Amino acid sequence: MTAWYDTPVVLDRREGPYGEVVLRRHGALLQIIANGCFLMDTSDGRSERLLVDAALTALGPRREPSVLIGGLGVGFSLVHAAANPRWGRITVVEREPAIIDWHRDGPLAELTARALADPRTEIVEADLVAYLEKTSALFDALCLDIDNGPGWTVTEDNEELYRPAGLASCARVLAPSGVLAVWSAKPSSHFEETMRNAGFQHVRTEEVPVARGVPDVVHLGVWPG
Repeated sequence: MTAWYDTPVVLDRREGPYGEVVLRRHGALLQIIANGCFLMDTSDGRSERLLVDAALTALGPRREPSVLIGGLGVGFSLVHAAANPRWGRITVVEREPAIIDWHRDGPLAELTARALADPRTEIVEADLVAYLEKTSALFDALCLDIDNGPGWTVTEDNEELYRPAGLASCARVLAPSGVLAVWSAKPSSHFEETMRNAGFQHVRTEEVPVARGVPDVVHLGVWPG
């Protein structure tokens, strides 16, 4: 357990293509900070696991579905997907080379080494918005966790992902009846409506209960086909 008086220790600090990225240890936790904004830590992972499980459940009994995970982060979503033999191809798109390095041969490798070695796993270093616009690949599920939510993006460029044009890019790479799952630190009825207006069906929000405060959520929608 991390005591309130523990002082965070910076393990690595880099200037990446989108600004400063920091990995630090706070007691037993590893934390990722981008441009001074706390992104995530290794304290829990329940909502990241829900992101993957909710998408798989919404797909139904599809054989070896492929999944695109947007954002490597501390690796919770990747590890959970790789632990489930139902998933087929697992592609992770991460734009920060520092985060990829921390997983391959840095402090985060202790969490994700097995998942990275899984033959189903592919790590792509790219900006997710640009990748969705250009890739020719199709996926059964998109599990996106690159921001703190549709209304709380890490960089302004990411805002496009949650608008009609960004959702159109998501739909373009989804197989028929594919599932879009988007993690958020708080619910967004506006984003739900944007998903519906973009053509997604069965739009809903699943919550992760917390002891106090606003729950993390996963926004879900199915692309018709």
